[in-house]
Amino acid sequence: MNLIKLFRRHHSTRSFTKEISQDAAKQESLKAHEPIPSSLIESRKHLEQIFADCKDMIFIPWHYGPNLQYEAMAIYCITLVQDKKENFFKTAMQDLVSYQIGPATDITPEDVSNFFEKHGASSETAHTIGDMDKAVHDILEGNVIVFFDQWDKALSFRAVTLQERQVTESLTESVVRGPHESTVENLKKNIGLIRIRLKTADFKLELFNAGGKSNSEVAYGYIEGNVNPETLAVFQERIAPAKEQDILETSYIEELLEESVYSPFPQFRVTERPDVAAAALLDGKIIVMVSGSPSILICPGLFLEFLQSPEDYYHRTVFSSVIRMLRLVAFILTIALPSIYIALTTFSPELIPTVLLLAILNTREGIPFPAFMEALLMTFFFEILVEAGIRLPRPVGSAVSIVGALVIGEAAINAGIASPIMVVVVALTGIAKFSLPQFNLTVAVRILRLPLMFLCASLGGFGLMIGFLWILLHMTSLRSLGQPYLAPLGPLRPRQLRDVFVRAPLKSLFRSPRNRHQHNRYAETKKEG
Repeated sequence: MNLIKLFRRHHSTRSFTKEISQDAAKQESLKAHEPIPSSLIESRKHLEQIFADCKDMIFIPWHYGPNLQYEAMAIYCITLVQDKKENFFKTAMQDLVSYQIGPATDITPEDVSNFFEKHGASSETAHTIGDMDKAVHDILEGNVIVFFDQWDKALSFRAVTLQERQVTESLTESVVRGPHESTVENLKKNIGLIRIRLKTADFKLELFNAGGKSNSEVAYGYIEGNVNPETLAVFQERIAPAKEQDILETSYIEELLEESVYSPFPQFRVTERPDVAAAALLDGKIIVMVSGSPSILICPGLFLEFLQSPEDYYHRTVFSSVIRMLRLVAFILTIALPSIYIALTTFSPELIPTVLLLAILNTREGIPFPAFMEALLMTFFFEILVEAGIRLPRPVGSAVSIVGALVIGEAAINAGIASPIMVVVVALTGIAKFSLPQFNLTVAVRILRLPLMFLCASLGGFGLMIGFLWILLHMTSLRSLGQPYLAPLGPLRPRQLRDVFVRAPLKSLFRSPRNRHQHNRYAETKKEG
């Protein structure tokens, strides 16, 4: 009986809480859609209350009509509208003079409301708004809002004049052959760079404003018929909370979409090249963009795609295939080379050729640390140099990285802290890491290298085997928007292997990597069952 009473009490409490939340949501909705008052005085008081202590908000009063007896007001943010050459109030008056009978001195509030509600403003950047929330939003977007007394609507003119970065070559993805255009911080310009490459109505685009204080504009796109409907459904379900949160960059969206947040492996690709985004869309991917960020998020991201570069399709088949195999070897080296060195020198020196072993022993003579501590120390120094090179100004960063590596490596050898062979191993590991095309994959490599080194220092070759098995098991269980992370290797999809480790000639591929609107991986997966 007590359990029944407790359940009823809990149920009634939940119902009451639900009713309160529904009422609060209804009140918030009504508040968000508060109509513009017909009194200009009330509108100004309301806006002054909202923008209290915002010194960059400019209110400009105007008068019109017989004996200038009617009032109007323009408001804008001077930090967004820095070059307001056009007088939008006069623009609105000119529309009325052009279509109304009589001179400008005869215009009344009735003429204003009747004309603009029927015809609208002639300016291409103007539109009519009817609620105060939209007016506030447009002001913060860089619009000039013109209010008229005795009219419960307003005119919004697009007038933002902030300086923007021009389309240039990508700073994070170097290009040898192919388009040199890069995305910028303007969302509409980024969409245009992709739309000009995909001249099809199947390229669908969804736009929404994120919640919170940022109110950033978020866009995601896909090609209808190419994208997996199940993947799209999972994506739309996971991105829904972004409509209520502050979103400043695509990395915020990435964490919302991730299924395994604590996995070291990236589950989505990031690019600043519109040609890469267009190719991903043709391949059945979903892209996400945020206003104010040049990064484009590509969903889902599979492991083997992080070892591929868009330039693989711009070069000849043989060269592209060799480079792909080279990247795979570089990935193995950067994650396992220090661990292999520790395992061989500590537990299995008999596996090293005699001449090489004598050379290693000769260079390690007098080193006070075991191989694990020596590798850990040099790797630590190398990672600090890499971070310093990234954070310092560009002209200084590269010089600091190169000179610092030379000086510290030579000083460590002369001081007897590290052996020359260890400096070579750490340098090769770092160089191999920089050959990976995706930066977020190198982050995973840096995280996994330390536990592998510890396992090899504890168990030798068995530790390395255990570490690789753990990584493989983790990767087989990982999903990106419901897609297997190791596809097309696990599950095996033989048709797609022609474009994985090697790049087969375009004429022999089942579908062209740059013409994927005819055949896509989703269709191939369904055929293979």
